[in-house]
Amino acid sequence: MTCVDFSPWVLFVDLGIASGLILLGQLIRAKVRFVQELFLPASLLAGFLGLAFGPNGLGYLPFSGNIGVYPGILITLVFGALPLASEKAPFREIFDRVGNLWAYSQVGMILQWGIGALFGMFILGGVWKDLNPAFGLMLASGFAGGHGTAAAIGAAFKGLGWEDAGTLAMTSATVGVVSAVVGGLILAKWGSRKGYSHFLTTFDDMPTELKTGLIPPDRRHPGGFDTVSSISIDPVAFHLALIFLASLGGYYLSKLAGAYIPKVSLPVFSCAFVVGIVMNHVLQGTGASTYVDKKTMGRLSGTFTDLLVAFGIASIKLPVVIKYALPLACLFVFGIVYCLFVFSWLTPRIIRSYWFEKGLFTWGWMTGTMAMGIALLRIVDPELKSKALDDFAFAYLPIAPVEILVVSFSPVLFVEGKGLYFIGACVAYGLAVWLFAAAKGWFHLKPNEKKVTLERLS
Repeated sequence: MTCVDFSPWVLFVDLGIASGLILLGQLIRAKVRFVQELFLPASLLAGFLGLAFGPNGLGYLPFSGNIGVYPGILITLVFGALPLASEKAPFREIFDRVGNLWAYSQVGMILQWGIGALFGMFILGGVWKDLNPAFGLMLASGFAGGHGTAAAIGAAFKGLGWEDAGTLAMTSATVGVVSAVVGGLILAKWGSRKGYSHFLTTFDDMPTELKTGLIPPDRRHPGGFDTVSSISIDPVAFHLALIFLASLGGYYLSKLAGAYIPKVSLPVFSCAFVVGIVMNHVLQGTGASTYVDKKTMGRLSGTFTDLLVAFGIASIKLPVVIKYALPLACLFVFGIVYCLFVFSWLTPRIIRSYWFEKGLFTWGWMTGTMAMGIALLRIVDPELKSKALDDFAFAYLPIAPVEILVVSFSPVLFVEGKGLYFIGACVAYGLAVWLFAAAKGWFHLKPNEKKVTLERLS
């Protein structure tokens, strides 16, 4: 079935198949210990099953030809929800509390974009002459960005004429998740042997919900609160309406920008983020923001992300992966070496307390996803005593706008032949933040590698 044959029932069937695969993925996660030990999420397993048995694999699952389009729409919904789900925090409070963690995370993330693109353009491009100049962007699109950013970058490049970018970015994100888990488990054992870990637990001692994904009744918490009465409108429908309105506004803003500035193609997901920010300010200014439940927004955004991952992996075109296999392998090896450098060299020189725990968490999200970072953190800090998760929630607030700008404008700059400007800006900004950290006394040439005593867990 092709995209031309699309109808509402085609969407219905595609969503039904994806939902069934996600449930099957959750069943596998709950029952197969090997999968549990790798912390593979159900959506990732669903994507693997969809790829193996769908139209890009054995052809048993009747997915339509639209599954490669859905991730671009779903990432728009995710970005539209982001501003509406974000907590407000004073700028000074962020820097006073977690300035060093912000600098560390910002440097690691932005240099992965810049140096990865530089490696792809000059090193890989020097060996494989026919590589797209933007090939190096696929590293950070998948590693630091994850499947959501991979979908966004893929959709943007597709609109600009590079069809293979979507498959390459999704492959990068998938390899990144596997690298996050396998590498993270190795690093956790290494840190334990070296005496860097304040806390450590075995897989068998971890909470059941982290292993199986199923939360026991005595450990369940509300996923959100009703802020409107269902006698008027269902609370979930109310929050969905806000997300779809922000996303629709982003769609028309992108079209409007394209009409007035034809040479600049603003991605729909970026415009949805901007519209979401405007809506959030309006809601706060009118006092209506009290009716927007952040947890509900987060849950809906998570739902879109699960579907995005499942459809995104299932839509990977294996012939494209095979075509780029060697340069992709080189790019991934480079990315893993870079992330190892950030973890082992930079972390103990900027993070002075609980550097190992916070560094392992950062390894997880810088190679895979935030969920992978949390899973690894719970191995070395099962009771979250290091405050790594709380601190990063603050530190990420000023990082998010930078990431949005990078994802929004990198495809346009490379297509316009101005990739070097992008690389220069990323590297310059990363070094500037690094120098700022040194001036603030956050960066030290001498690493904090003192061995610690295991702290007691309750």
